[in-house]
Amino acid sequence: MSKIVSVHSYRGGTGKSNIVANLAASVARQGYRVGLVDTDIQSPGVHVLFGFDAEKIDRCLNHYLWGQCAIQDTAYDVSAALQDTGDAAPAADSALYLLPASIRAGDIGRVLREGYDVDLLSDGLEVLVERLELDYLFVDTHPGLNEETLSCIASSDVLLVLLRPDHQDYQGTAVTVEVARKLDVPDMQLIVNKVLPVVDSAAIREQVARAYDAPVAGVLPVAEELMYLGSLGVFCMRYPGHSWSQELRAIAGHIAG
Repeated sequence: MSKIVSVHSYRGGTGKSNIVANLAASVARQGYRVGLVDTDIQSPGVHVLFGFDAEKIDRCLNHYLWGQCAIQDTAYDVSAALQDTGDAAPAADSALYLLPASIRAGDIGRVLREGYDVDLLSDGLEVLVERLELDYLFVDTHPGLNEETLSCIASSDVLLVLLRPDHQDYQGTAVTVEVARKLDVPDMQLIVNKVLPVVDSAAIREQVARAYDAPVAGVLPVAEELMYLGSLGVFCMRYPGHSWSQELRAIAGHIAG
């Protein structure tokens, strides 16, 4: 059965786009057909990790939301990104599709000014799963809580809530967790990112799980190589042996059952 997996954070700067791109690629490598949708329409960025020139994207999620095309027409096959530098080939039948949002200032301004039909987005995710025969659809949400984000969360089979070991993140995450429970999300898990090497990751995992009464899918360390890469590629494919990549792949393996 197909699953919609939303990755959300209450605040920006948590590394959400990097994590959702790496998760989608890692799950796809296991032999699944995976889609990745950038619904952070006000500040899109996932396309950068796959080497897209935003100005040359013919069709994107915005065109679907404005009724100019079918949602599957905004999908780009980025399966070439699944080859890692360790020369390990992806499993047979692996496929990854990206649905970018527009980075053009005029398009972002139109979204901020006019908004869009939230129900159309929710319905489109279901159509996309069917038309592309996806096993998993990952959704990169807009930080915080607004109508669009709540719609994505409510449509999810799995919600991954991302936070840093930071008191502002802790408070905002508490709000997100409470809302997700009211929306009856079937499976909600937490991911702690940017944990310093001097911090006991096992203690952080236990502390966060106890604070929110929710499972912690993974604790990701600060990675200098990740910052050096600067979003110019999918980190797990460039550095497959890195501890960050190993922990990320463990989360992906858990999601894929």
